[in-house]
Amino acid sequence: MVLREQDKHFLASLYAAVAIIFTWKGLWDGIYLIPYLGEMKGVAFVFFFMGFAFLTFSGLIFNQFDPLGNIEKSTTKVLHSIYQHPEKHHFQVKYHDKSSKEDITLEAKNISKIEKGTLVIHHPKKNKEVFIPLHRITEIAYKGKRYWRL
Repeated sequence: MVLREQDKHFLASLYAAVAIIFTWKGLWDGIYLIPYLGEMKGVAFVFFFMGFAFLTFSGLIFNQFDPLGNIEKSTTKVLHSIYQHPEKHHFQVKYHDKSSKEDITLEAKNISKIEKGTLVIHHPKKNKEVFIPLHRITEIAYKGKRYWRL
């Protein structure tokens, strides 16, 4: 089973939210417990260090926090790998055309270049370049089978 790109970002966002909640729970409970060192003295610090560890291992402390974004970055990464693939003639790119309101499939071998936010494909029937916004790409197939989908 291949997870959609949206599902991956949702799970990453959920992970980040849990890490942040654990960190703040540990901080707030820890602040209140420091002078007293009462009956729950270790629980708050456990939550704090668990949350801090989650944030550290996920890289959120070191990277820009954008849990719902980066779909365009991952689409660009996949398209660059296909563009440089030795068998790119086996790949097809499906996108949703807003003007005709239908999904159109084109061969990846016709990719001219990948610019910021746009895929440029030489359309063989129209004999011109077609500019496709990356957010319109819905699926990529390899030999007719799904390779990636949004």
